[in-house]
Amino acid sequence: MEMNAGALDLPVSTLARWIRQGRIPVQRSGTDVLFSPVALEKWAVTHNLSFTLNDDQTKAVTDAKPAHDSLVSAMERGNVYYQLAGDDPHSVLQAVVNHLAFLSSDSRQELFKKLVAREKLLSTGIGNGIAIPHPREPLSSPPDAPVITTCFLKTPIDYNAIDDQPVFVLFLLISPTVKMHLHMLSRLSYCIRDQNFVDFLTTHPEAADLHSRVAVFEKQLDDL
Repeated sequence: MEMNAGALDLPVSTLARWIRQGRIPVQRSGTDVLFSPVALEKWAVTHNLSFTLNDDQTKAVTDAKPAHDSLVSAMERGNVYYQLAGDDPHSVLQAVVNHLAFLSSDSRQELFKKLVAREKLLSTGIGNGIAIPHPREPLSSPPDAPVITTCFLKTPIDYNAIDDQPVFVLFLLISPTVKMHLHMLSRLSYCIRDQNFVDFLTTHPEAADLHSRVAVFEKQLDDL
């Protein structure tokens, strides 16, 4: 907390009070309070506060979080869920968001609203029974690294997809920055353009098998 108070040029007591009051973006893990430098800097700008990391702090953030993350690691963070219930996009998205224990209650509410707004603008059902729901912009308190939550539906639903086919699997994508979002989306799109991979998804594979198959595609990408 001292590092973040110094970065914001605030007394530690003030930072602690604002955390208790819910005025500053944090993520909680048990009794621990976790800060996202990306979210903290964005919050500081919107509240006309300074945000400066010294050389050691900048190096720590850079070492802890690479510029780009792998698709497999993002999917592992998000987990895989099966038999997700829902009769329409609205109820399915709510069910997905309810599984995201790594987000605070407020962040889950914000995410749900952003997902619904995105679907109203244009369906994220991309065809072949697949949808990639995502917010149009990062959350106020985003995760430190991209997260992709894979959800196989109990019953395929009408998702207003571009090919009018019912959706049976969703890849919910959450990223801390637009740049990371585009990076993850590009890698995921590379996988699902392969019909064999789409056929593989219809078997509702176990998480380990899914991640292993995705790792093969990532290696192909890295070798290009």
